[in-house]
Amino acid sequence: MTREIHHFIDGKTSKGKSGQFGDIFNPNTGEVQARVQFATRDEVADAVAGAKKGQAIWAAMNPQRRARVLMKYKMMVEDQMEELAHLLSSEHGKVIADAKGDLIRGLEVIEFACGVPHLMKGEYTESAGPGIDVYSMRQPLGVVAGVTPFNFPAMIPMWFMGMALSTGNAMILKPSEKDPSVPVRLAEIMLEAGLPEGVLQVVHGDKTAVDALLEHDDIKAVSFVGSSNIAHYIAQSCTKHGKRFQAMGGAKNHGIIMPDADMDQVVNDFLGAAYGSAGERCMALPVAVPVGKKTADEFVARIKAEAVNLRIGVSTDDTAHYGPVVSAAHRATIENYIQMGVDEGAELLLDGRGFKLQGHEKGFFIGPTLFDHVKPGMQSYEEEIFGPVLQVVRADTLEEAAALPSNHQYGNGVAIFTRNGLAAREFAAKVNVGMVGINVPIPVPVAYHSFGGWKRSAFTDTNQYGTDGIRFFTKIKTVTQRWPTGDIGDQAFVIPTMS
Repeated sequence: MTREIHHFIDGKTSKGKSGQFGDIFNPNTGEVQARVQFATRDEVADAVAGAKKGQAIWAAMNPQRRARVLMKYKMMVEDQMEELAHLLSSEHGKVIADAKGDLIRGLEVIEFACGVPHLMKGEYTESAGPGIDVYSMRQPLGVVAGVTPFNFPAMIPMWFMGMALSTGNAMILKPSEKDPSVPVRLAEIMLEAGLPEGVLQVVHGDKTAVDALLEHDDIKAVSFVGSSNIAHYIAQSCTKHGKRFQAMGGAKNHGIIMPDADMDQVVNDFLGAAYGSAGERCMALPVAVPVGKKTADEFVARIKAEAVNLRIGVSTDDTAHYGPVVSAAHRATIENYIQMGVDEGAELLLDGRGFKLQGHEKGFFIGPTLFDHVKPGMQSYEEEIFGPVLQVVRADTLEEAAALPSNHQYGNGVAIFTRNGLAAREFAAKVNVGMVGINVPIPVPVAYHSFGGWKRSAFTDTNQYGTDGIRFFTKIKTVTQRWPTGDIGDQAFVIPTMS
């Protein structure tokens, strides 16, 4: 019988009653390995009700006690790293080393969240007016929701969990139906670390479950990472229903290569950033922009020579550079974009379509693909491919190169490779993109800063994790107080002033 993955509600496995399931594939073999139960609206409502009860208990704990639960959780996940990485890899397809990176980057946010006693401190002003003191406090929102994508089934749930739970909220987590096992296991470990029952619920499902969360009155905020179209929908729906939201969308990150760049380093960086994790990263580097013909010719020749030697293997192959993509449907989408690029007139130098891994011919594999002479305006350039496809757009000047990411619909990340500090400084200041790398191919900020793109990469003005995450998952209450003695006069009909 096929393994079934159920909801995790009020501290235990909860079998749903919808009768609807989603298939979970083994990307290495193409076979269905499990199925996940989809929640009904009523089941989502039950999860929210349980979370509301648990949140009252959790919020009443002092921040230090909440931090200790997270500290223990971090150690427990580290102890189970090998097991979790293999479980993640088996459903997503990323190689084990990459799966461990997925977990580690999530744990870094958990580690940051352990400082919540300091991060939630308010402000105090003594004698702001005659005998008047003013102070503020941060309080949790209540019950919040996190809707996470398939490409980082550990990191992004932990981004949300760390910030939301440390600040005293309860969270309903709706992970991707493509690889939900690790999020469920992470929730189980959180309970084992001391989190009260109900504070972290996991429900599975499709649009029905998501809409139930968006429309539920007791859900006070929604944090989302996924495609831009759905992010836009999340933003619109949350606005309609009066909820806070973080809605992070897609990306088309550019890497600008100046003539003075260290080409050895550039080629190595692009190999990892463009083809690593089979390109299934919102912070991948799928567009190379070499400046000048000489730079472009050298880069294209060298990246082509190196890319053909990349080893594609099953996710458990320690020697593989990357594994399969997550599903047959996603592979078909990527292959359609490759054909689109050909039809639009781009020069296809490496074609990864039709790649077959011996012994795993039914797996969802795609070989490294390389396009040269891609032009702005091509649909294959304007849209996110999300696969092992590198597109080269040539530019004559830095100004022309910098305009490409600035004018693109997405604005998640961008990188520049150069030895010229002044050029890099000016580029970083002026480019219309949320995260910038200087000789760094994947500029994902560390946990004590924050992650966030611009334009159609993010439909929100609050970034994820870091102090922005603390602010997002809390509300500020400001108290103005006095303790008068004697007659202070009739001030009730006068607007308070600080004089």
